[in-house]
Amino acid sequence: MKEIKEVWIFNGANSKFPSAVFEAKEDAFAWIEKHGLTGVLTKYPVGISVYDWAVESGNFKVKSERDSTPEFIGKFSSAAQEHMHFEDGVFD
Repeated sequence: MKEIKEVWIFNGANSKFPSAVFEAKEDAFAWIEKHGLTGVLTKYPVGISVYDWAVESGNFKVKSERDSTPEFIGKFSSAAQEHMHFEDGVFD
């Protein structure tokens, strides 16, 4: 698998959409701390879906037809993605 660029995306607690995207994890940490935010910071691959990344990297195996439906792929996320939880701006 080719080297993939990655970004860090922050989703605040109870949010439906991300509120920030960062190239550097350190910048994300500083922003989260500055604003005392609660939520999850997750590393995402750029230029490939999380679904395709997980399949190609062996972190997910398609086991049924349901696993390759548009609805499943559109909602897919992977526990294999590096992620961190924050509470009031502090890494939990």
